[in-house]
Amino acid sequence: MFDQREKKLAELLVSYSTNVRKGENVLIEAIDIPESFVKLLIKSIREHGGNPFVSLKSNAVQRELYRNAGDAQIAFSGDYEAFRMKNMQAYIGVRGSWNISELSDVSSEDLKRYQTLWSEKVHTRIRVPKTKWVVLRWPTPSMAQQAGMSSEAFEEFYFNVCTLDYPRMAKAEDALVAMLEKTDKVHIKGPGATDLHFSVKDIPVLKSCGLRNIPDGEVFTAPVKNSVNGVIAYNTPSLYQGTVFENITLHFKDGKIVKAEGEEPEKLNAVFDTDKGARYVGEFAFGLNPYINRPMKDTLFDEKISGSIHFTPGNAYDNAFNGNRSAIHWDLVLRQTPDCGGGEIWLDGVLVRKDGRFILPELEKLNPENLK
Repeated sequence: MFDQREKKLAELLVSYSTNVRKGENVLIEAIDIPESFVKLLIKSIREHGGNPFVSLKSNAVQRELYRNAGDAQIAFSGDYEAFRMKNMQAYIGVRGSWNISELSDVSSEDLKRYQTLWSEKVHTRIRVPKTKWVVLRWPTPSMAQQAGMSSEAFEEFYFNVCTLDYPRMAKAEDALVAMLEKTDKVHIKGPGATDLHFSVKDIPVLKSCGLRNIPDGEVFTAPVKNSVNGVIAYNTPSLYQGTVFENITLHFKDGKIVKAEGEEPEKLNAVFDTDKGARYVGEFAFGLNPYINRPMKDTLFDEKISGSIHFTPGNAYDNAFNGNRSAIHWDLVLRQTPDCGGGEIWLDGVLVRKDGRFILPELEKLNPENLK
């Protein structure tokens, strides 16, 4: 027996998110998820004429592979997976986690080695720019615990979030895309110490509506690389490389992070010292998912929180490229809803969002009550 909600999600991933066509090779990368869902994906891919390939992984096993590995072994693993990825037309990554801290005792040096010798060549250089891809988390008791919910309540929340009407969202996002395409100067103010200025002039603007991330719901671009000045004080915990980071404040001068403050300062600065591009920003995005209204230490959910933005140190996407390359891409989230202290976003001197709500008539369809 299988959950009908799982069947609906599998069909969404195959028919809409990756739009699998006859003869296409599709890689399913499943990390700590039920075999039953992998089987549903295989069946759906075949029904659409695709060729399914499967890679089953475990976070506990990955931890052992990362720790104290030599450069040659990590690099060869990256070459092997890169060869496979080059032969795929689509990628579905479903990632569970029985223990959110599984990688917490992997050294910063070992994680950097994985990022630069393995992940970058497989995902940054091939999967992201050259395949139809979608990634999502799988609901586990660990995730329910992170969210402060019962397992049953979390599952209900999860499937509501992941299977909303994404084509409807896509239409509603058009107005914000059009506005950002005409924008030069952005000013983000509040809550707290946040007072940030930058330009997005001539950087492409894209909408995310269920085609790359599930759950989805964002409009993104990137700042002009050297234009960022000011301070951003993030107010959302972030689980990254096995560590939960909180109260991160970044100070920018001419695009570069010149000061990084927060808990776990040594690990924090080690991330930003991964390479030269790690101290510059590769993405600026509005979070829009109406069902996500609080953080749960899972980036794919938290970056979509309604009334939020994420301002991302590291690599810029090729389709919204600002010239920045890095092995990292760290989506750090700032919430501006009243319960988080509020805040404002100005585009070329016009106030477009206040306290997490769009106030211009052409953007009101993006407020949560209009997207559910």
